[in-house]
Amino acid sequence: MKIEVKNLTKKYKDKLALNNISFTLEGPKLYGLLGRNGAGKTTFMDILAGNIRASKGEILIDGEVPFDNQKLTESVCLIKEGHNFKRDLTVKNVLKIYSYFYPKWDQNLADELIEFYDLNKNARVKSLSKGMESSLGIIVGLASKAPITVFDEPYIGLDAAARKKFYELLLEEFETDKRMIILSTHLIDEVSLMFEEVLIIQKGSLVMQEEAEYLRNNTCAVTGTRDEVSTFIQGKEVLETKELAGVMTAYVYGNAADAKSQGLRVESIPIQELMIYLTEGKKGA
Repeated sequence: MKIEVKNLTKKYKDKLALNNISFTLEGPKLYGLLGRNGAGKTTFMDILAGNIRASKGEILIDGEVPFDNQKLTESVCLIKEGHNFKRDLTVKNVLKIYSYFYPKWDQNLADELIEFYDLNKNARVKSLSKGMESSLGIIVGLASKAPITVFDEPYIGLDAAARKKFYELLLEEFETDKRMIILSTHLIDEVSLMFEEVLIIQKGSLVMQEEAEYLRNNTCAVTGTRDEVSTFIQGKEVLETKELAGVMTAYVYGNAADAKSQGLRVESIPIQELMIYLTEGKKGA
């Protein structure tokens, strides 16, 4: 499926959550949607899922607006970090309701994951711990088989082992039944190798959209003497420089393949650090 975001703007009274943002996503692909708290990520996901309207601009899914469009809302499954389900429903009822809503629902997968996460089907949502409620959201998101599956910090309350299992399941399901998966997370170091494409949003604006492999290969920290590094970075996109005792390190966006040949030390920049640099008010890439 294809998502076209065209001059999308969303205001809440005096707060501008999204500011004339435009980009395109095409699946199947695994996207990382990154940014700090309050960047506008959740607002974008709510508009994509048809939960709210844009103030200006639009999101189109295969050429159609998702708001008040049941055919499209059946194609998008949004799992947020909490409050996904009515509190008085039992786990069993949650699964039954979602199985009716999503045409490609995989009940066998849902049953397997209920057993793995050790959820009591007769327990009410309001009785679940935060981790158990997150597990239920993960189960619904994966079992929905929705062509566009969106996870917004879905692992709150899960320990490291349970999160690792979620990442493994996510990759398995993506390989088995290709779909567009959008994962918004603050635990970037845990999942960055999964991403095929990365989007970074800051203060309602898109500051980067790039293939993850390109970022891994073309963003680096270059270290040497002040004169060596200053000469090397001329004409290059520099995110940040640091200097200590005559030694300079420059964080460079772009091809730095010739740095080693000039005697400089080169290290890759984790995507999490790249996101921090781009959202600290410094020059973007």
